[in-house]
Amino acid sequence: MHSTATTFLELGGILFCLGVLGHLALRISVSPIPLYLVGGLAFGRGGLLPLGASEEFIGVGAEIGVVLLLLTLGLEYTADELLSGLRRQAPAGVLDLALNATPGVVAAFLLGWGPTAAVVLGGVTAISSSGIIAKVLGDLGRLGNRETPVVLSVLVLEDLAMAVYLPVLTALLAHHTFVRGSLTVAIALGVLVAVLYIALRHSEKVTRLVFNPKAHRNDEILLLRALGLALFVAGVAQRMQVSAAVGAFLVGIALSGPVAEGAEEVLRPLRDLFAAVFFVFFGMQTDPAEIPPALLTGSLLAIAGVATKVMTGWWAARSAGIGTMGRFRAGAALVARGEFSIVIAGLAVAAGLEPRLGPLAACYVLLMAVLGPLAARFVEPVIRTARRLQAARSP
Repeated sequence: MHSTATTFLELGGILFCLGVLGHLALRISVSPIPLYLVGGLAFGRGGLLPLGASEEFIGVGAEIGVVLLLLTLGLEYTADELLSGLRRQAPAGVLDLALNATPGVVAAFLLGWGPTAAVVLGGVTAISSSGIIAKVLGDLGRLGNRETPVVLSVLVLEDLAMAVYLPVLTALLAHHTFVRGSLTVAIALGVLVAVLYIALRHSEKVTRLVFNPKAHRNDEILLLRALGLALFVAGVAQRMQVSAAVGAFLVGIALSGPVAEGAEEVLRPLRDLFAAVFFVFFGMQTDPAEIPPALLTGSLLAIAGVATKVMTGWWAARSAGIGTMGRFRAGAALVARGEFSIVIAGLAVAAGLEPRLGPLAACYVLLMAVLGPLAARFVEPVIRTARRLQAARSP
């Protein structure tokens, strides 16, 4: 009873503080994500008010938050849009991974950490945060923008690459044989292809699993079935070493018509609640005392990471025939790093690879998780100001 009461007290305090921070963000016209992350720092290990009783619940809530963010993002698009986007943006996906893994790989070798650590740190710097980006695009009202499908295609291609990368990394860290590592990769890819095939080719059947489009809509049944199916598929995907986020995203893609519209409507309040919990938990995993020693290296990696993601988004949007402002919006949207980077670094730390890798990854991801929403919010006024200054200097 006492532990339950403590959990309620902690959760109540956290949620109320999140409401205050969200209100403050609204007043100053910025995304609430950076404030949620800083709040997580205060509540986490080494923070001003570390919490213990509710941490496990918040951890589960954070994972549900990522699933809901990607599920509702998938509901905005059809399977045909996804497939055509993937075909067009395949070169951008290759450029994205090459450009953004390079700073991490170079940094690991310069620090003398060796090739395996280079593979880890390259993954940390390469992969954008689908959860943070989905939240930012929704907050800024950009889900209908022309460049948003480009951003989503790059994110999906990253997630598909993760389906290969994570099993390979796991095999490297565990010193598995080539045969066993190849088998793990083959299973992961098989599951991913199966889920992708069902989402693209049997969308109507998946929709009927959630609700019959011809029946009278019942919000309770729609909520339970949509959320249940997304969590189930996410769980299966994660079991098979595939991203839970991409599994949830494909469920959203598979749902279509009025069912998709209704599901998005009933899921929105839950998404906002658990998304906020995700960002708080993210901050809670970082010990503020670990940040100062890694701040210089983390800051240099962050500067490189911003530049390489903006270049990726700009090039991908340009290839899709989008105007200059949309190109910069696409690049800024991709800046945030998050849950995948933490997962990758966590695998390496658990394997005892390099003790300094964990703090550096935490510092880097925290910086990028804050810079990402700010870059997306302020890219337009910055570009407009630069254009005005350039016009004023011209004769």
